[in-house]
Amino acid sequence: MASEGIVQFASKYKKIGHFSFSNATLDRIDDEEFRPYIKVLFAPAGYNLTIDFNSYKIDTASLFFINSNQYLSILSGTEEAAQMLFYNRDFYCIQIHDEEVACDGLLFNNIFQMPMVNLSENDLNYFKDLFDKIQVELNLNDRSSEEMTRTYLKQIIIQATRAWKNQNLVKPKEITIPSDHELFRDFGRLVEIHFREKHTVADYADLLHVSPKTLSNKFHKLQLDNPNDVIKNRIMLEAKRLLYYTDLSVKEIAFQLGYEDAAYFNRLFAQKNGISPAIFRKTFES
Repeated sequence: MASEGIVQFASKYKKIGHFSFSNATLDRIDDEEFRPYIKVLFAPAGYNLTIDFNSYKIDTASLFFINSNQYLSILSGTEEAAQMLFYNRDFYCIQIHDEEVACDGLLFNNIFQMPMVNLSENDLNYFKDLFDKIQVELNLNDRSSEEMTRTYLKQIIIQATRAWKNQNLVKPKEITIPSDHELFRDFGRLVEIHFREKHTVADYADLLHVSPKTLSNKFHKLQLDNPNDVIKNRIMLEAKRLLYYTDLSVKEIAFQLGYEDAAYFNRLFAQKNGISPAIFRKTFES
């Protein structure tokens, strides 16, 4: 089924779609329309966008991996077409059990930084070809199109995961691979699950069966932010979402995030963001 640049496949609970757009059709990127879906965005150079209050000016063609709980807005583009795949968990995630390339792998719900993969010229041709093949399959609507489309999507995620690791994770000789990277993924997954009630490094070290010092040392070797900052940054991101997208009071937001002392939450928010929660909300209202 196609509609204004969108072509998609739907069967029972499964759905995937492809949307091609340019500067003239940016208004179709609507949070309410696409937000329920996991998204893979190909953005050519010259595009500007925001994801969860972070701005990205695209100087070289890039891929972005955006989960359904994240907010995407395309601010400006060019005449060159951008492409976006959007799909639900029933289409891909429940059938993929490899931890690195599943919906909770390195590219999605990555609490350390926005999963953005800069594309070399060779990468650009490779990924554009896969996006084009998915669009062809969705237009073809053959009986085998669903499985072919899923295969191409998995290729995109596998290759992008490799590229992301090469661009973002150092590999000192003394680090045991893959055990330390598995710890990194497990920590991120646990924070995403528990950040509302578990706020300390010791909490997650206990879940991972390591000492807090060991956990911090492994992150230092990978040249990642220390675990405490990662935990607090995830809490602050959720606080910003609730301040911007809901009418909950600051006290209610603090309680939702596991802080019974709203005054302490206010001080923490101001320390991490430079302004109070109330001022943050007013800034985005104006």
